[in-house]
Amino acid sequence: MFYRKSICAIALAVGLLTTAVAAHAYDESKYPDWSGQWIKAPDGGPPRYDPSKPDGRGQQAPLTEEYRRMHEASMADQAIGGQGLYIASVKCIPLGMPFQMSIVFPFEFVITPRTTYVLFEIMTSQPRRIYTDGRDWPKDPDPTFTGYSIGKWIDEDGDGRFDVLEVETRHLRVPRLFDQTGIPFHEDGQGVIKERIYADKANPNIIYDEITTIDNALTHPWSIKKTYRREPKVVWPENNCTEGNNDVVIGSESYLLSADGYLMPVKKDQPPPDLRYFNQSGK
Repeated sequence: MFYRKSICAIALAVGLLTTAVAAHAYDESKYPDWSGQWIKAPDGGPPRYDPSKPDGRGQQAPLTEEYRRMHEASMADQAIGGQGLYIASVKCIPLGMPFQMSIVFPFEFVITPRTTYVLFEIMTSQPRRIYTDGRDWPKDPDPTFTGYSIGKWIDEDGDGRFDVLEVETRHLRVPRLFDQTGIPFHEDGQGVIKERIYADKANPNIIYDEITTIDNALTHPWSIKKTYRREPKVVWPENNCTEGNNDVVIGSESYLLSADGYLMPVKKDQPPPDLRYFNQSGK
């Protein structure tokens, strides 16, 4: 009798487990095939927010006067060898949204029913988690470099298969930039980024990301379109930002570490860092 009861209990447990797995299973055919490795389509220039325009002033960023002056100061510092507002990235601080969607390094999509992940090869771009489970915005989350993203899948052409992922990202940690020349976000951290991600109807190996950024450093929402292509051969080399990084940031100044291990200036007549905590009696 005990043996039969044990068998029945095991069978019941297996049945419940099977039911639970089935309840969480999903039909992959409803989702687009965005598998593989993706990379920014060649656009004849460095990473930038609007790939259709040159970098720097050529971006024609709709900045308020205060933030336009900040961008100009950043570019002026870079022109003489400094880093400008881009100095945070030199320290291997994550790029964050929307900058991380401009990079030249490969990434991949991992689609599940509750969350779509965007995983980047380079260490300075943290994984994105786009929640598609119908949740509401958290009440008081800590801001992060990637922000908090909520998405919604849409079957736009009514064929029974999702073809567009709409995303909204909030709770962005500041300071943050649009690009490496130093186009800044507002320091209040109230920026919102909206996206429409979808594949080209004629070529499934092309994906578009329409991005609109709403931020108080801008005079109006800034909308652009990025293009990515699927690589025919997938190779995932290791890419660590800190490995071989000869940039040294002390206070608000950046320097270089020479091949023989000495600190070097990056700008003409750049003063050395403050050495108040070192014994300099030997001078």
